[in-house]
Amino acid sequence: MKKLFFVLTLSLLAHTASAQLFSKERLANLENFDERFLSYGYFLGFNSYDFNFDYINELGDQNTDILVESQAGFNVGLVGDMRISKYINLRLEPGLYFTQRNLRFPNFEEEVDALREVKSTYIHVPLLVKFSTKRLNNIKPFVVAGLSTSLNLSSSEDNPEDNSQGQFRMTKTTSYYELGFGIDLYLYWFKFTPSVRGVFALSDELVRDDDPNSPWTGNIESMSSRGLFINFTFQ
Repeated sequence: MKKLFFVLTLSLLAHTASAQLFSKERLANLENFDERFLSYGYFLGFNSYDFNFDYINELGDQNTDILVESQAGFNVGLVGDMRISKYINLRLEPGLYFTQRNLRFPNFEEEVDALREVKSTYIHVPLLVKFSTKRLNNIKPFVVAGLSTSLNLSSSEDNPEDNSQGQFRMTKTTSYYELGFGIDLYLYWFKFTPSVRGVFALSDELVRDDDPNSPWTGNIESMSSRGLFINFTFQ
């Protein structure tokens, strides 16, 4: 699903850019839009979260690794944009992100022990710096980079039960760095922006079981989220 989203988004960006660059049409929409010091909007999109595991004892056997099954999630949020210069903007994009990851632990015969469903609802707040190119007709490509933090509303960090009772636990808050790219499309009434962004956690999110030799968490040195966001912004 993640690959499908990525291919579809790249196809949309390539088709739109080609149409704008090679069209004879030179009428500029929203000519003064980028002169505003502040602008606002909202976004809708999709996400695909994954986990990166580092193990204490690397056995070199894939049968001992935890398998992560990612599922497509949904994003919705607001956009606040502040113009710093002609080609640099500061953006705040708080949003609500819904996602699910299924973890399959090796060496268990019973499904109830091997499978853990990790459902997460994040309040995700990134602060991004947007670096744009010169506007070409009605398009303007850009890249973004920044830092973010999230609050996991579905976190079970304070739950006294652990995996021995079927409860997989994660921390409530996480910090990330983010990198991405996109294209501003200046339409007649509004600016439409498809974008792709990678998100990478900076901290360990695992809350370990009470038993230090737990078959679920005993061999995990760190567990951190990483994700792919595909957002469609309207301003």
